[in-house]
Amino acid sequence: MSVRALRIQQPAYEDAGAPSRSDHIYRILREELMRGALKPHERLRIRDLARTLDTSETPVREAIFQLVRDGALELKPHSWVRVRRLSLAEYLEGRDIRLMLEPFGAERALDNVTAADIADLRKAHRALIAAERARDYHAAVLANYDFHFGLYRRSGMAQVIDIVETLWMRLGPMFTQYLYRDGNPYEAGEHQHDIVLDALERRDARALKRAIRDDMIEGGRRFVRALTAAEAA
Repeated sequence: MSVRALRIQQPAYEDAGAPSRSDHIYRILREELMRGALKPHERLRIRDLARTLDTSETPVREAIFQLVRDGALELKPHSWVRVRRLSLAEYLEGRDIRLMLEPFGAERALDNVTAADIADLRKAHRALIAAERARDYHAAVLANYDFHFGLYRRSGMAQVIDIVETLWMRLGPMFTQYLYRDGNPYEAGEHQHDIVLDALERRDARALKRAIRDDMIEGGRRFVRALTAAEAA
């Protein structure tokens, strides 16, 4: 992804409650990673990012180092920075954690989800299906992100969301490269997102949690096979 494609919203730094410039840049890059806009092993140049974000290199460098500490980027010799590619073991460990936290977050969101929220989720799911049919897999990854976090963030559980975001931040770059490597990852039959939406409308917590879990398992089968093959090669 060209750094020129970054979605930039500069904060009002004169406001006492505004985030620091490095924090803001960190959030921009974190979001891009979660949405799969950056690819595994893609190199990030601090000078180019600073020029794109219309800032000095210092806050960009601080944000980059924080993302290295988060395990999303890696620092190579001579300050060469690139996006990390997870190993299969790292992915499976992260998925085990997500299988516990994401259904929990969805359940806690249930009481806060409105009819308007469900309509937004349906819109994100329609965008996902349309992108998959068009084989625009980058757009599909973005729509899938919008669907899941459009739900989880309604939970109001900041600590849970922070952990899940960190896991997605490490995983997001892998989605476009491996999730759709062999075509649509979802099996024939009713899509798990439709089951999620139905459970939300019926306020059925048990069905909602099961659908979130099944979505991860079903959608991840080809991903695991593709990552296994890549490591073997």
